[in-house]
Amino acid sequence: MSDETLKPPRRPLTLRDVSEASGVSEMTVSRVLRNRGDVSDATRSKVLQAAKTLGYVPNKIAGALASSRVNLVAVIIPSLSNMVFPEVMTGIAEVLEGTSLQPVVGVTNYSPEKEERVLFEMLSWRPSGVIVAGLEHSDASRAMLAGAGVPVVEIMDTDGTPIDSVVGISHRRAGREMARAIVRAGYQRVAFLGTKMPLDHRARKRFEGFTEALAKDAIEIVDQEFYSGGSALLKGREMTAALLDRTPDVDFLYYSNDLIGAGGLLYCLEQGIDVPGRIGLAGFNGLDFLEGLPRRLATMEAGRLETGRQAARIVAERAAGTLTETGQRIELTPKLELGDTLTRKRL
Repeated sequence: MSDETLKPPRRPLTLRDVSEASGVSEMTVSRVLRNRGDVSDATRSKVLQAAKTLGYVPNKIAGALASSRVNLVAVIIPSLSNMVFPEVMTGIAEVLEGTSLQPVVGVTNYSPEKEERVLFEMLSWRPSGVIVAGLEHSDASRAMLAGAGVPVVEIMDTDGTPIDSVVGISHRRAGREMARAIVRAGYQRVAFLGTKMPLDHRARKRFEGFTEALAKDAIEIVDQEFYSGGSALLKGREMTAALLDRTPDVDFLYYSNDLIGAGGLLYCLEQGIDVPGRIGLAGFNGLDFLEGLPRRLATMEAGRLETGRQAARIVAERAAGTLTETGQRIELTPKLELGDTLTRKRL
């Protein structure tokens, strides 16, 4: 798909667009999309394929309101159980509270197919804007977002080409900066513990940046441990135990998020392992609960609250007409926090 096709159109897609793309009348298109009337299977298939390719979403606002938009902002996130996203939502709510707009949340569970369904339903109500986590989407989702005719802000990641506007950090940069800090501290035998990354694109990009920076100092990852499912302290403990049993001479453990990192830290302390002298540890996200640990885990703060605020500001200002151009790009700076687990001096 070319960059040109990803630029937001000047107007929302209509039945006429689907009619022209499928070669049938607008009335027939309407019957197919409303699942009414006698239409052949071949015609129905042709219309549905054209609608999907274009990214057309039927308008559920009826009658005189059909050309209007509701004062809702669709916010689409992967999870409500992950501690990261409530802080983003707080930033969004703070900004929208002073406007007529209200956020409405859809959850995808990191599934591209579910994201398509959530987008389809939320866009059918003609929201005033869309805020969606991540830059990776299916072709159908990208088409719907590009054809929505409203501000679209992708958040939490700037490593890629946005559909419209983007707010977040470079995860590759975050991975590189953490790797450099580990090398500066004198660690050599580094292991990685985290999510299975085909669907966790941001963790994958951090890992890519991390390994790239280590390689410049001739250091390779000596072992890895992966899990699927929600992040949890127990997962971190179990993964750390398994990895250290398998590769006991590791001297640094880099976790894809703070929660499993905290589990790993608690396991190491319980086992009497010298942290950070014998083993250093680091996570990612800069979650507030780290303040309550026996030792503060090294981490990278990703600006979640500010990400939510900036994304909501873009949507609100463009909906109000005070910001007219599209394609805003706001890249925040990830902040390295060494804590108590990344302080060993170079030997």
